[in-house]
Amino acid sequence: MASPTTPAPVTAGPSKKGIFAASFIGTSIEWYDYYIFGTAAALVFGSVFYPEFDPTAGTIAAFATFAVGFIARPLGAAVIGHFGDRIGRKSMLVLTLLLTGGSTFLIGVLPTYAAIGVGAPLLLVALRLIQGFGVGGEWGGAVLIATEHASPRRRAVYGSFAQFGVPVGVLTSNLAFLAVSGLSDEDFLAWGWRIPFLISIALVVVGFFVRSKLQDAPEFQEVKEKKQVVKVPVAELVKRQPRTLVLGSLASIAPPAVGYTVIVYMLTYGTTVVGFDRTTLLWLILASTAVWIGTIVVAALLSDRFGSKRVFAIGALTAVLWPLPMFALVNTGSAGAALFAFVVAAVVQGIMAGAQGGLFTEIFEVKTRYSGISIAYQLGGMIGGAVTPIVATALYGSYESSTPIAIYVAALSLVSLLAVLGIRPLPKAQQADADRLGTAAATAG
Repeated sequence: MASPTTPAPVTAGPSKKGIFAASFIGTSIEWYDYYIFGTAAALVFGSVFYPEFDPTAGTIAAFATFAVGFIARPLGAAVIGHFGDRIGRKSMLVLTLLLTGGSTFLIGVLPTYAAIGVGAPLLLVALRLIQGFGVGGEWGGAVLIATEHASPRRRAVYGSFAQFGVPVGVLTSNLAFLAVSGLSDEDFLAWGWRIPFLISIALVVVGFFVRSKLQDAPEFQEVKEKKQVVKVPVAELVKRQPRTLVLGSLASIAPPAVGYTVIVYMLTYGTTVVGFDRTTLLWLILASTAVWIGTIVVAALLSDRFGSKRVFAIGALTAVLWPLPMFALVNTGSAGAALFAFVVAAVVQGIMAGAQGGLFTEIFEVKTRYSGISIAYQLGGMIGGAVTPIVATALYGSYESSTPIAIYVAALSLVSLLAVLGIRPLPKAQQADADRLGTAAATAG
């Protein structure tokens, strides 16, 4: 064991390919699990689990069940972040994968309301809570396992590995539903919707194999060697960095606010209000995800060159400006116009996603970093992601116009823009320590 004044030796770490695989593959699987629930909530859960409601109320009930997962995410972030800061990043990443994948598979075998009555939606809510709890600790761990192995000049690029999982999750979840969308409505509602949930178990096995080969980064290992692990990381976080935690949480609102407006609410709005065919709309959203992924790469490279805070702020500004034109384009009923609307929305999300991993790693202290970035990300996700489809449905029900919805999303994005402008970096001494260990880890790897 190293002495209290001697840095822990840096052993050979995982390769860049190994880090990429562990961060990207595992996160993609977990977001696939999460997004197929959102797609099913928009397309089928209202009819299958809430058939006693009228169509609008059934949709709101389904979206409320979708939102329950977001409520569990901050709790998962706090609990899993606690043990991630005390025990290590690797073990928590394996746990989140098993929680999310197992609950997703069980949703695929749930009996419907017609079979067991009110027990069906209750079980659905319970499994959604477990799924959300697991996802709550996923993003933070996936980001840290990458960024803490990176040199200071590549931190945003490494942090983007986990961010690829979000659009890839959207891509694969939509492909899964497209594969069964050709079924008749009767077959789709009877059994077709279950297939995307059931096949997730095979993906979990792959993710488990990849993540079991990981090891924690030297930056965290040194904290353990110096016995600087804190007993209650969340309490230490609130005591030492309350301002950073609040601003980080507010900054995290805009990406899911824009994202869930497109990938969840638009499935309902586009089919029931504008009149798009379900399959057409899925393909349009699917096509935009390729641009989303490409933008993450570009934004991460620019973040390492010009600063993550600056790039994220540009993305938040575009998120303020785009909702009104986006709805106007979708309202034309033209597939080409809608595709353009979704592509630009993908660029908006990609800019913020490419910068977010690097930014959050730079602003939280290493001994409470898992808790800090997880809680901030999930609180923002709860406000921007859970509430937005419900509010959007209610606003359209009240005003029969998309304008209030667009203004609402733009207002949420403005909050994020102001918050990120107020974020301050860590003191230079702490940044220097992180840079030293990051460089050593990258060299060893």
